[in-house]
Amino acid sequence: MQPTSSLDHPHPHEQIWIPLPDGARLCARLWQPAGDVRVPAVIEWIPYRCTDATAVGDSMMHGYFAADGIASLRIDIRGSGNSDGVLTDEYLANEQDDAVAAIAWIAAQPWCNGAVGLIGISWGGFAALQIAARRPPALKAIVTACSTDDRYRDDVHYMGGCLLNDGISWGAGLFTQIARPPDPAQVGERWREMWQERLEGIAPPLESWLAHPSRDAFWRHGSVCEDYAAIQCPVFAVGGWTDGYSDAILRLMTHLDVPRRGLIGPWTHVYPNFGMPGPAIGFLQECVAWWRRWLVDREDPAPVRDETLLQVWIGEKLEADAKCLRIDGRWAALDRWPIAGGQHRLHFGTGTLQADASDAAPVLVDSPQDCGLVSGEWCPLDGGGEGPEFQSDQRPDDGRSLCFDTGPLDAPFDILGAPILTLRLAMTTPATTLAARLCEVTPDGRSSRVTYGLLRLKAPSIDTPFDLEFPLKAVGYRFGAGNRIRLALSNAYWPLAWPEAAHAPWRLWPAESALTLPLRMPEIEQMAPVFGPAVSAPPIPYETVTPERSQRLVTQDLASGETTLAVLFDRPTTRLGALRFGGQGAERYTIKADDPASAQTAIEREAWFERPGWKVTIRTSTRLRYAGNLLELTSSLTALEGDQPVFSREWNRCFPRDVEA
Repeated sequence: MQPTSSLDHPHPHEQIWIPLPDGARLCARLWQPAGDVRVPAVIEWIPYRCTDATAVGDSMMHGYFAADGIASLRIDIRGSGNSDGVLTDEYLANEQDDAVAAIAWIAAQPWCNGAVGLIGISWGGFAALQIAARRPPALKAIVTACSTDDRYRDDVHYMGGCLLNDGISWGAGLFTQIARPPDPAQVGERWREMWQERLEGIAPPLESWLAHPSRDAFWRHGSVCEDYAAIQCPVFAVGGWTDGYSDAILRLMTHLDVPRRGLIGPWTHVYPNFGMPGPAIGFLQECVAWWRRWLVDREDPAPVRDETLLQVWIGEKLEADAKCLRIDGRWAALDRWPIAGGQHRLHFGTGTLQADASDAAPVLVDSPQDCGLVSGEWCPLDGGGEGPEFQSDQRPDDGRSLCFDTGPLDAPFDILGAPILTLRLAMTTPATTLAARLCEVTPDGRSSRVTYGLLRLKAPSIDTPFDLEFPLKAVGYRFGAGNRIRLALSNAYWPLAWPEAAHAPWRLWPAESALTLPLRMPEIEQMAPVFGPAVSAPPIPYETVTPERSQRLVTQDLASGETTLAVLFDRPTTRLGALRFGGQGAERYTIKADDPASAQTAIEREAWFERPGWKVTIRTSTRLRYAGNLLELTSSLTALEGDQPVFSREWNRCFPRDVEA
């Protein structure tokens, strides 16, 4: 991505303080267009330190908006960066209260025309949806990227009820982030008092997440699916098929009753102008068009893309690669969702997917516990993971799974939507894991995962067959002629999903089971959108002193059957003026192939900031393992000023896998 030629000089910006009703202040950076005219304002609302950690990336987006006549603000929420207060968890009610107050304050400023928009990715995308549901009068539109409407169904913590190791990693990362201090260059000598308040006031956020293993009031808070009608402003929802949150975009397009637009590319957890895996697009231009429509031309809004509801990437020729840089394919567009397209039903045979029903005998699904080793991360490249995080060739996991294949395809075969499994099965234990992968297999045998699904099943009764309808993650994809479609089933998917404490196979009746594939409508090809190039404003001056480094290492002890995945990383060391900052970490995931209770996750994190005469370091440790049938979480936090510890604490708690909601 390149800075635009019309933005060769960084747009002026300043640091400001936003007062809250209780007397607290929030730290923000403001980019304003030139001149004295009143303009709309766009806010990005996240906890990631606007004066250092995100300052470079912030300048590239917010400077671009300002150059197009929109005031743009990056605000650190309460308890983060140089803002007052303590931050203890995600999406708290007081965070939303603060946002409503901040929006009112911004709308009342003499440089603002009274119209405000929200933009955000991940936390900021969640916040945009949640704040929109509060209906602040000045909020006229939002852009939400890589977020979800349902915090339990498919957030980083749980998927289909399965505990995700990505959530453990993110919990360790957030624990480190909320312990970071204010900068004395910004807040003066108050910084020690503010830091001590934070250190004394926080606990590992992972404790709250593990204490709520079922969908209850904890997760319903902040889940806008509880009342879609609460959102009454236009919504532009953005993400990628490789990200963990793409299904939410389709649900928002289905259930919202406001002007809305969806965009799903091949990307993972990044804004589309960074486009990873590629191709990247001119996302900031799309945002400016959205803001002009809803924040500037509100009385007579111009159409955006002829009212096309949804633009999607139809991938093809996927090659599973842990360093995935690009996914081939093409754009398509739809004016409605869901689509009334056709379906293609494939029945299970003995290792086959076929047009007609079979009389295949029941079979036991009993995978080794390291099935899933080549899965990659649930959400590649997010804040909770490092390194080459995409899936690898799926053949090792296919060999640990029960697989059903079509014959070689006579012609390309397109799908768009959620494949649905109809299964008849019986459980041998009270709870088990159901993992299903839809793969494309090339003539040379290479297997690439197109989509997948996870479900933690609880038995209505032991050894009694029952029927289950199970949707996989939605996807747009073209299977190539000559390739085969493979469905792989397993009762383990580690390290992506945490296993049950006990061996938990289940039995499948193939003769009563089927896979239904959603067919793509051919006419949408004629509506394909054309996007501009990926551009931005130039970044503020900075220096990368040392680059980012990462490793993803797998070791196996053939004697014990133990497998370890080690993820080792160094953050880039960045210099902004006299300030330098960086960090590092190590994550180790361990399991024995025949013992689910042997699963362990151990994560060490460190973050540091320094300038002449000042240095602070935060170190955290997070360990999760089984203690009988309970999950035992052990955490620690140490903070140093210079070489001297100023705070140290340990936490230890146990959690049941099942709690009634």
